[in-house]
This record gives sequence, C-alpha cells and structure tokens, in this order.
Amino acid sequence: MPQLNDRHFRTVADLVQERVGIQMPPAKRTMLEGRLRKRMRALDFGSLDDYGRYLFDDGHLTEEFGHIVDCITTNKTDFFREPAHFDLLRDDLVPLLCRGVVGRPRLKLWSAAASTGAEAYTLAMVLQDMVASGYPFTYAILGTDVSSEVLKVATDAVYPDEMLAAVPPQVRRRYVMASRDPAQKLGRIVPELRNRVQFQNLNLMDQVYPVDRDVDIVFCRNVLIYFDKATQKTVLQRLGSHLRPGGFLIVGHSESMAGAGVPGLEQVASTIFRRTGDMFQ
Repeated sequence: MPQLNDRHFRTVADLVQERVGIQMPPAKRTMLEGRLRKRMRALDFGSLDDYGRYLFDDGHLTEEFGHIVDCITTNKTDFFREPAHFDLLRDDLVPLLCRGVVGRPRLKLWSAAASTGAEAYTLAMVLQDMVASGYPFTYAILGTDVSSEVLKVATDAVYPDEMLAAVPPQVRRRYVMASRDPAQKLGRIVPELRNRVQFQNLNLMDQVYPVDRDVDIVFCRNVLIYFDKATQKTVLQRLGSHLRPGGFLIVGHSESMAGAGVPGLEQVASTIFRRTGDMFQ
C-alpha cells in the first residue's frame, strides 16, 4: 500500500502531538496511514505521498488540518459507558451539590471529550429522570470535542439501534424517538434533552478554554490516555480551574492516576477528583 515518506510522517506526527496532544510514535504509523487514506481518496490523490506533497510542499496544511484531526482522533463512545459513574452522579454527587442550596439550583455539567454525544446525552437522561422524580434543580450540559465531524453527529443526535442498545429499555422509551421507517434502524434523542445540551469545538491543548468557570461536574474520560504525563496534568489543571469550589472532575478508570498531585484537585475516590475550596467545609 502507498505510504507517507519518513519526512511527512514525522511532520504529521509532531504536529498532531503539538496541537492536539495525541502521541504518534512510529508504532502508530500504519494506523495513521490507514486513517489518512480515506481523506486521500476523497481528494482523488493516487498515493499518500501525493497527499503529503499537497500538504507540505503545496501549502495546504492549514486548510487540511481539521480533516487530519477528524481522521486520527479515536471517537469510541457509548451510552452509559462505565455505568458506575452515572450511578454515582445520581446517588451521591448531584444530591451533595444540591444540599443546603437555597432555591432551585442550576447545575452545569461539561462532557470535555464528547465525541458523537453519547456521554452528554447519557448525563441528560440521568438528570432528567432525577428532575422527573422530584429533585428541585435545573441543568445545562456542554459537550466539547476537537473534531468538528463528530460534533455534527452529536448535534443531530441520530444514532443507530446497535449503539442505542446500551440504553435501558425504559429509559429509551422516554428519551429516544424511533425512526418512522423501521428499516432504517435509527433513533433520535428527544427535543426535551437536545434543548438541554449544547456542543462546541474545543481543543484540550489550547491555553484558554471558552467555558464558564462555575461548572459543577466535568467528565473527561478515556482521552487522557492518549497524552503524555505532563500533558495530562496540564489539561486536568485547566479543567479543574473551570469547576466551582467543591465541584467534581471524573476521569476514566484507566486514567485514575493522572490527577494525582494536580494542584487544586483532591482525589476523593479512584476516578473522582474535587476542586478544593470552602464549599463543603
């Protein structure tokens, strides 16, 4: 199969790590080339070497970089992935955040690596069920991702049945509309939840995040594993700065050590960190 030449591979790999934080060692070369071939074919190039010359010799890298990011980012996501986190949200974190608050609190949640939106809409399903059962709060959810392509899917909120299979049947009946054409085997998140969730493009490698600084809960799961340790800590400190004092940051089970020693974050469970402050003293 046509390959990137060594110079082009190293340039792409260095650029991806610098701008997106994802490490691309030589062992990932075959994976990178495989993913770039789809874009190569879309532009009608005969080889990856031709595509590389288009990027670097002909000066099209800036306009193409978004497409490269869409190609190389891993957008694995599921509804109710790592379900214990959503049980914790319902049973412990939200009641704790609402405790002692006068009036009707408005909770802000952030899915910081939202991919196609399954995590953000799972959060909405859990919170909406709590509201329906009598909890006196309102909520808003922000989903962000570096890939514009996956955010389009998230905004449309249309998913194949096999992806929606992880949603418990009773929850799916409440919050997922079946396609009018059963042969399509698709479902769409109901407007009630879509109106509670907003999506925007955000690169976790940016120095500044255009996000409110009084977020109650941040989910950043299964993305830190692609960063080196120094980048992990930098990103977690930036995310933590957007939490209100006493707010919670939740990472994936494979990332539980990433937050250890991050200034301003206290580890309260294996994958749960809390912004230090006087909120719960």
